[in-house]
Amino acid sequence: MKQSSCDVSSCFLCRNSINEWKEVIAQKKETLFYKKGERIFSEGGKVAGVYFLFAGAVKIHKQWKEDKELILRFVAAGDIMGHRGLGAAQVYPVSATALVDTKACFITNDFLEASLRTNQGFTHMLMQFYADELQKAETRMHNRASWEAKARIAHSLLELDTLFGRDAENYIAVPISRQDIASYAGTTYETVFKVLKELGQDGLIGTSAKSIRLEDPEKLKSIIE
Repeated sequence: MKQSSCDVSSCFLCRNSINEWKEVIAQKKETLFYKKGERIFSEGGKVAGVYFLFAGAVKIHKQWKEDKELILRFVAAGDIMGHRGLGAAQVYPVSATALVDTKACFITNDFLEASLRTNQGFTHMLMQFYADELQKAETRMHNRASWEAKARIAHSLLELDTLFGRDAENYIAVPISRQDIASYAGTTYETVFKVLKELGQDGLIGTSAKSIRLEDPEKLKSIIE
């Protein structure tokens, strides 16, 4: 759904483009609005372009087994998504779903190529982003294989706290369901429920419905270490 324009300065593309190119971006992009729970693009769908998140939060996920999903990463304002489809297959290998009401800017593949040719800074930063994302994915795979579930859950909470920040009551700004934490940490809903209860009893976190507050981040880190 189309929505009013963004500020042409906050997202990954705009931050790394020359000033003269921002006027072209404003003309070429589409600013779209997605309600909480709405699918932005779907695994196996044809790639038309990439998205830059202006406001809100998104989960990037992939089908895992018949009735389960694996969350690969979470996306916060300013980040890029849909870039995994920019290969020879020209289909999205993952899905993206809005966690809250979300606004994103969309550009076509043709305009992405023009932006890469025109902006050396954007090209460099996109290459760096791909390298960083690959390294993080490899680290996460290692952690899932070698860490116990409690450590993976603690690490996921710390990541979410860093990525989304906190609200006025000091909770992680974007409420994340227990199932989504399980899908990200590579464990089950039941295990997440049990571990969060233990962490709450130990005074490391506080909860209110889906909202989670980190009461003692240093002790959470010690679980990982």
